[in-house]
Amino acid sequence: MSIINIIRHKYATSEQGAKDLVKSCFACAAMDIALMLPVGLLFFLVKDLMEGASLNVWGYVWKIVACLLAIATMEYVKYNKQFTTVYLESGRRRISLAEKLRRLPLSYFGKKDLADLTSTIMADAATIETGTSHWVPELIGSMISTTIIGISLFFFDWRMAIAAVWVIPIAISIVLFSAKFQNRYNRRNVQAKVDLADHIQEGLEAFKDIRANEAEETYLNDLWPRIDLVEKRASEAELGVAYFVVSGQMVLKLGIATVALAGTWLLSQGSLSVLTFFMFLLVASRLYDPMSGSLINLGAAVSMGVQCERMDEILNHEEQRGTETLTNKGYDVEFKDVHFAYDTSETVLNGVSFTARQGEVTALIGPSGSGKTTVSRLASRFWDIPSGTITVGGMDISKIDPETLLSLYSIVFQDVTLFNNTVLENIRIGRKDSTDEEVIAAARLAHVDVFAEQLPDGWNSLIGENGSELSGGERQRISIARAFLKDAPIILLDEATASLDVENETFIQESLSRLVKDKTVIIIAHRMRTVAGADKIVILKDGKVEECGSPAELTASGGFYKRMQDLQSNALEWNI
Repeated sequence: MSIINIIRHKYATSEQGAKDLVKSCFACAAMDIALMLPVGLLFFLVKDLMEGASLNVWGYVWKIVACLLAIATMEYVKYNKQFTTVYLESGRRRISLAEKLRRLPLSYFGKKDLADLTSTIMADAATIETGTSHWVPELIGSMISTTIIGISLFFFDWRMAIAAVWVIPIAISIVLFSAKFQNRYNRRNVQAKVDLADHIQEGLEAFKDIRANEAEETYLNDLWPRIDLVEKRASEAELGVAYFVVSGQMVLKLGIATVALAGTWLLSQGSLSVLTFFMFLLVASRLYDPMSGSLINLGAAVSMGVQCERMDEILNHEEQRGTETLTNKGYDVEFKDVHFAYDTSETVLNGVSFTARQGEVTALIGPSGSGKTTVSRLASRFWDIPSGTITVGGMDISKIDPETLLSLYSIVFQDVTLFNNTVLENIRIGRKDSTDEEVIAAARLAHVDVFAEQLPDGWNSLIGENGSELSGGERQRISIARAFLKDAPIILLDEATASLDVENETFIQESLSRLVKDKTVIIIAHRMRTVAGADKIVILKDGKVEECGSPAELTASGGFYKRMQDLQSNALEWNI
């Protein structure tokens, strides 16, 4: 494995980012060496003075100017390589992360906690950005420069060189020895932060329920220990680094002492010149300065390993892929002996087989947890199935790129997701290149105009985060309008009219009847009146197809469908 690939894997970078990181390390090394130039200039000045040579003042002035120019030039190069290129890589990393998330199967998001993912995308990415712009380049740069300077010292006097450099590998080893402890502390620190963020997010989302049930005190009593734990874990992580870094820095300090002691002894023995002793003292005073700071960077870089692992886990996760060429002949959706489980412990679908034909409305009904919503998600390849096949017009959907496949579908979910944007833009998500006239026409089919034109800014009114300014039924109608606008050949409706009153449900049903002409429609509903006009009803129970047929056939058979009809008819006669 090449050094570039090692860096890409270790620090979750792109190929260009790995190359830029290598350049920034060498730029930092060059800067450290440039900072040694004044030390060399001082050495030659003292040498001239001690040897009684004529002092060329202007010569030294120009040398000082040259040193300053060299340092300024290297500072510019270092800044450009260390920060500018790394921040460009940070942009590439976030874009590649977004592209990766776009191609991951939904099963991945089902297994990952939302706060955990948010922490990786935001906090971990920021930590890696800081590490690759500050810690790693400074660390590697100082190690390169120290190695070069340390080796050069052996050409002057190997005994003094050993006295100067022996502390460096020991100090580095002390910090490296802390890696196991740091990773453990940092992992616990990250987990505590994720747990706190998850609890806060849960509280914000359920704030109305918490207040309605007077549970604020209970919620806060559960929140404070989490805050205390984050503080405790952060302190542990910081101390875990500090113990080893400070110990390493203390060992570095011994270097100057050993140089002084060894030089004094060799000088007294007459085997070392005063000028060489002076040179080693000068170099030692500068040699340990970048290394002392690098030990801090080394500790930080080691602790960054947890964030890199978490980021790398997303970037290396298996993607859903397939051909971008559609080969379907028609739009019949067929399930053939489909088995599925969200995890290995519980089977959701067990040998499901049915066909939703083009030009017909196929309704899925059954008890809660029978697998209706799962069927609709599998039909659009939100998850991949371990056994069986799902086809669209004879085309195996597991072989098709998910985004290409979804161009065939208009989907209305049971849980509507809206954005803090205008009514028009929330509907335009159905087809991004649509004109305002096309958006409004689709909105009228879904009866969005009934409330949109009453808003302060009409169609351009902001509707709040997730449509907080609208009622449940109004939010649902915007979601249905998206499906009208997309006008795809396959329509999936998961309790699409559940939040609508009877009058509006009737209007929407009329609009849907125009939309579904010559299309494949799969509808999930609990109200029998919603599915009464379906061409075919598939009844799911315990992950299997219990019954299948037209409404008239299922009514005549006296099975589950007939019982559901009777129960809902009886419910209309209930009095409170």
